[in-house]
Amino acid sequence: MINIAYAMGQGGAGGGSGGFTSFIPLILMFVIFYFLLIRPQQKKTKEHRGMIENLRTGDRIITNGGLHGRITGISETTLTVEIAEKVRVKVNRASVSGLMQTGTPQAPAKKDKKDKKDTGKA
Repeated sequence: MINIAYAMGQGGAGGGSGGFTSFIPLILMFVIFYFLLIRPQQKKTKEHRGMIENLRTGDRIITNGGLHGRITGISETTLTVEIAEKVRVKVNRASVSGLMQTGTPQAPAKKDKKDKKDTGKA
């Protein structure tokens, strides 16, 4: 009697076909990774580089370390950031993670609250 594992191990007809058709799943995986991972990361890096190049004195920034401050001085590779009144630190341009909104913050809208108290009566 023939063992099933031995019978399945035989190449049989069509076992020799390979070539380009075996690379199609690999190519499809690369295309998917490009559009889902690589391309968005390149776009994000390009936007971050542009943001760093367009920093100006007076902009409010956030650093990678979490410091919030206002730019008071700019040099080729560093920024002088005021994090509190008369407290200034120098940070590398690459450590800027983002800009805070430059407009004045708006106060949250007040909601009309209607006081509906339960009297406990059913």
